[in-house]
Amino acid sequence: MTHQPARLLVIAGSDSSAGAGIQADLKTAQAFGVYAQTAITVVTVQDGDGVHIVHALPPELVRAQIEAALGDIGADAIKIGMLGNGRIASTVADTLRDLEVPMVLDPVLASSGGVPLLDEHGMAVLKTLLVPRATIVTPNLPETQILTGVLPRSPHTLRNAAQAFSMLGARNVLIKGGHGEGELVRDVLMGAGKEWVFESPRQDTVNTHGTGCTLATAIACCLALEMDLPGAVKRAHAYVQEAIRAAPDLGSGHGPLAHNVKA
Repeated sequence: MTHQPARLLVIAGSDSSAGAGIQADLKTAQAFGVYAQTAITVVTVQDGDGVHIVHALPPELVRAQIEAALGDIGADAIKIGMLGNGRIASTVADTLRDLEVPMVLDPVLASSGGVPLLDEHGMAVLKTLLVPRATIVTPNLPETQILTGVLPRSPHTLRNAAQAFSMLGARNVLIKGGHGEGELVRDVLMGAGKEWVFESPRQDTVNTHGTGCTLATAIACCLALEMDLPGAVKRAHAYVQEAIRAAPDLGSGHGPLAHNVKA
């Protein structure tokens, strides 16, 4: 009898440089031995220097991709990344409304260079419909500030931000420390009154394009493989750190990771 792999559905944008977005998600899933399907929301033109063009797809096309994936192969977990606008975000929320599988929500709000990647309507849908639905939300520090009004620079403000996410209906939140300062990168998982900290030495490198997409997808892969949430985050954190360490140093700006490292 043929062994069937765990199945992942990724709902996210396309990155022409293949360092982030759908392309990074597919490479990450391959590293974890998970079969990934995709529903593309937005096509972007970008490189290591930033995002240059953003073109949102029609919401009905996004819905059709999701329904085709779930109606045939199915999914053991879902990762949601870039949504682009409120119409797409609403369509995604409605299409997934009755689906009972683990969901990782990576709130892609703006590029590293400050280009907005989600409009105000989309932000409202994210907060009211998708954050409460997700198994885990994975914001970085700037995204945490935008969504909660709290910039977590200390353990106290970190817990305040986690409480704000809880008031939005979030069950679990992983606040990522890559945009912070200091010798250590601290990713903090909080949920159900518990807290887990995942630390690694901060690497002096510009090869960090797609780290958020990669981490969220790695977590989703681990959940599809039926790992518990803290174990999934621990394994995903370690994978991303190794992928940064082994990065091929491509391009003139923020280079891509080495997604083919051992997961």
